[in-house]
Amino acid sequence: MIGRSVMISVFSVAAPLAEVLAQGRPSTDVWMVSLEGHGVPRVGRAENLTHRVGYDNQPAFTLDGTAILYTVIEGNGPSDIWRLDLATKERANVTRTPVESEYSATPMPDGAHFSSVRVEADSTQRLWRFALRGAEAPALLLEGIKPVGYHVWASDAMLALYVLGAPLGTPNGPPATLQLADVRIGTGTVMARDIGRALQKIPGRSAISYLQNGSTGGWITALDLRTGESTPIAKAPDRSDYHVWTRDGVLLAGSGSRILAWVDGRWDVVADLAVDGVRNISRLAISPKGDRLAFVAEDRAAP
Repeated sequence: MIGRSVMISVFSVAAPLAEVLAQGRPSTDVWMVSLEGHGVPRVGRAENLTHRVGYDNQPAFTLDGTAILYTVIEGNGPSDIWRLDLATKERANVTRTPVESEYSATPMPDGAHFSSVRVEADSTQRLWRFALRGAEAPALLLEGIKPVGYHVWASDAMLALYVLGAPLGTPNGPPATLQLADVRIGTGTVMARDIGRALQKIPGRSAISYLQNGSTGGWITALDLRTGESTPIAKAPDRSDYHVWTRDGVLLAGSGSRILAWVDGRWDVVADLAVDGVRNISRLAISPKGDRLAFVAEDRAAP
């Protein structure tokens, strides 16, 4: 298994956990709400899908919408990618690796595989391909790009990547970069620097969105994949590092227990899920049909 020192070095740059690892890993669950209507959606009651003490994080819907892939850490072992069937609520370990750790599972455009950030035995952090079903061996997607933290498929062959910079606390170290990479070529081009962890495909456009950090805070920004130009869209809400797009092109974010929508140049509250026990919403994922939103929040049962 990966030792504690390796786990600390990985999380300190790849996830917002460095400050709390010294006191123990946070306990988080994957939750889900329904989305109804066109335009700004109506949000249903929140359902805790994993509901256990431990690290359940980074949800992503499969392309057929029947399941969610997510990251699980049990005890002090490495992380694995699990699959949760939304109809039966049955869970299964998909990667089941004894030494390597996998994070940020993302369904690939072919519908038969998912890509995942793998922390290899020597702590190298690169992007790999895994089969959703069957015994196919994992395959390295981008040999020369590392350390990868997060990613999104912008097209069948094009990836947008969050490539880690210097570890937290490193003075004057290089910041994280946004890189575009073609898996057929294997090289990346830096498109922005000092970015946040959220990367999303913008529906109906040849563009992705990301969080651009700056002196005035974080701005959700669109990168046009044809021209390479970046355009600010909205200032990120307080306590919000993540965003997502509905199928109708409405920008959503989470802050505390609230789901927010960007409407007419401001953030409007479309749901407050505190009544369901939701606290500190983070990662967001929209189902392929746009009828469900998965997110991560603190485990209300954790000590």
